[in-house]
Amino acid sequence: MTSGLDAADELLTRIGATRTEPVEDQRAAALALIVAANLPVLLWGEPGIGKSATLTQLAESLDAPMETVIASVHEPSDFSGLPIVGDDPAVQGVPMAPPDWAVRLATAGRGILFFDELSSAPPAVQAALLRVVLERRVGSLTLPPAIRIVAAANPPASAADGWHLSPPLANRFVHLHWTHDPRVVARGLSGVWPRIEVPTVSLDRAGSALARARGVIAGFLTARPGLTHHLPTDAEGRGGAWPSPRTWDMALRLLVFHYCAGTGPEALTTALVGAIGDGAGLELTAYLEELDLPDPERVLADPDAFALPDRGDRQLAFLTAVVAAVEATVTRERWEAGWQVLAKAVDAGVPDVAARAAFDLARMREPHWPVPAAIDAFVDVLSASGMLTGAG
Repeated sequence: MTSGLDAADELLTRIGATRTEPVEDQRAAALALIVAANLPVLLWGEPGIGKSATLTQLAESLDAPMETVIASVHEPSDFSGLPIVGDDPAVQGVPMAPPDWAVRLATAGRGILFFDELSSAPPAVQAALLRVVLERRVGSLTLPPAIRIVAAANPPASAADGWHLSPPLANRFVHLHWTHDPRVVARGLSGVWPRIEVPTVSLDRAGSALARARGVIAGFLTARPGLTHHLPTDAEGRGGAWPSPRTWDMALRLLVFHYCAGTGPEALTTALVGAIGDGAGLELTAYLEELDLPDPERVLADPDAFALPDRGDRQLAFLTAVVAAVEATVTRERWEAGWQVLAKAVDAGVPDVAARAAFDLARMREPHWPVPAAIDAFVDVLSASGMLTGAG
């Protein structure tokens, strides 16, 4: 027997039938970069602008399961686990049972864990979420590394019983401000919604990308040490993105993925600002534009064909990148090429800038490798550290 609502349900199905197309938007590209880098990301935006729908589409495009957890309606024990008494608690202890959504994700081995309405969660729930976001622990269960963690929040002014995020929780996310584009909404309601595509990573670039990223971060923080850790003084600022050693590690990972995937500069800037805050993120972006760090692999292949930068922070960035590249694949030929690079710093009259790099390079030496001539300028510092003991 046909229900009177069958025709209505069929009509609803037709209304919901839409298609997608790739989107060219710096926020969407930044989200894709952050998800690829497997960093927790928090989407800030007013209610009803499509944050949840965006993540649903992203999960579908990745063919990955998504578990949605409304943080504001949960208790702290839902994330720390519920105690389950076994046969002999004195011997076996009392395990903390995880909720069903965590078990489903762990069984799948991959997927997206989506925490919605995060800013409506009271402080006790936010505290319980710390371990989930940082350590991926839910009760006694450890979520697989491939699980991506995404959250969404309304600004406290527009959230129901809204709270500012606690600084420890806020500092564990990359923050993206999500707004609606009237043109995108109009096209979507005509039947075509945007599709976010995660960038393709080239593993052939991995060694060089990591070396360059390490050099950039080391050089920048040498020039701007005050930005290594800066906790804002106001509650709203502490609940957003700000620089700390943890978020600088996020910035390093974003740079590596940017170099490996070739994402656009605007997407990178948006992601960096979301990790370390407006001030530090924009300063780092300007530093990247001025730095123009050469590929360390090309330098090692022909160490005589480059010129050392003039500024001390850029010199440190360059030398750090070269040593990191050597460390990624240590051979005698590459190790000796690294010393040729350090010799340029000695010739330029700045051996102190290269001292740290010389120390790291000396640690990679195999016992049967001869000591290069360029090491003479660093004998004092390396002898004090014992790195030259037994060198022939």
